[in-house]
Amino acid sequence: MIRRLLSILFATVVLLACSTPRAPVSKSTHSDDETDRVIAQRMKESGIVGLGAAIIIDGRVVWTKGYGFADKDRAVPFTPETVMNIGSISKTVTGVAMMQAVQDGKLSLDEDISTWLPFKVVNPWYPDAKITLRNLATHTSGITDREEVYETTYHYSDAPEPLGEFLESYLVPGGKHYTKNNFLKVQPGTHREYSNIGAGLAGYVVERAVSQKLNAYTRRRIFEPLRMDHTGWSLAEIGPTRHSTLYAAKSGVATPIPLYELTTYPDGGVRTSVADLSKFFVALLNGGTYEGTRILQPRSTEEMLRFQHTDSNKPDNVNLQEYNSGLFWRTKFNGTRVGHGGTDPGVMTDMLANLSRDTGVILFVNTTLSDTERRHYGAIYDALWKHAEALKARRLN
Repeated sequence: MIRRLLSILFATVVLLACSTPRAPVSKSTHSDDETDRVIAQRMKESGIVGLGAAIIIDGRVVWTKGYGFADKDRAVPFTPETVMNIGSISKTVTGVAMMQAVQDGKLSLDEDISTWLPFKVVNPWYPDAKITLRNLATHTSGITDREEVYETTYHYSDAPEPLGEFLESYLVPGGKHYTKNNFLKVQPGTHREYSNIGAGLAGYVVERAVSQKLNAYTRRRIFEPLRMDHTGWSLAEIGPTRHSTLYAAKSGVATPIPLYELTTYPDGGVRTSVADLSKFFVALLNGGTYEGTRILQPRSTEEMLRFQHTDSNKPDNVNLQEYNSGLFWRTKFNGTRVGHGGTDPGVMTDMLANLSRDTGVILFVNTTLSDTERRHYGAIYDALWKHAEALKARRLN
């Protein structure tokens, strides 16, 4: 199982389940009991073992809850404090680290990334065109995830290959994974294709610019200031006893799967809880601050979250009525939500807000569903949004 294929299949199913426009908040009457009923029913029918969620309104967590189990065999409940890996939501953490380095004058969004690397990255089809961090962060770099290589970046028992060594072997002629087909026949900035390896490269550029590994840098600049005390990038940082068991479900039956590490960890390696991630999400939605603690300047936060594509400057395969992109920040559900989601073995997550950024939902599930059952995740997500709209209406009234 690989993240890119999973995310494509997942997005298709959830889009079908969730793309119907929601009612205005003033008309929503979804109750706590109704939310519990929908979640319990869908978990039972699908085989979802554990689930955590939070609702954020006007910069505050107004509702949060856990359901089911972090470890079913040991009857350990899944709570908002349960830690699990969050898949591609991790890219938003890499994005904040990138913007911190930019505002500190250590990086530029629009210079050639080779400026900071110990090797040169060149699209062989367009050797004179530079690849920038903005390209990487909007998935318009032209770097593609060649499946037979990318599927080897999951490590269940052995240690991952060092990130820099892998990237050099994939992106530089003569490397063991190099081929011209690691790049699309497109000029950087002109075509969108989601690239996890490209996101891993962005994280590596940050590491080179700040002279510190991403886990240490983000702990010092993001996790510790926000008091995200149970957040890290590796099992060694979290400890397997604190970590949720992960499961794969088919026909309503869930089977545990081993925990794993990622070679390209900046694209999907963060392990955190709903409670911890809520602090990070609030900071992003609130111009870079959480409860008086600032992790990013307002101008940097806005640059990360603003839509980068316009009618006169967009990838050739993007319909702006359906999709737009920030920097490791994107729209979903026909442009009605912004943020990021994640799908990995045993992991389905979303961290999404409405376009005005005054309402957000975080959803963690520790179970991968089969293609035919992913609609249950969509129904749970939809129920949480209806609950959020009801809570928003109560505050307005």
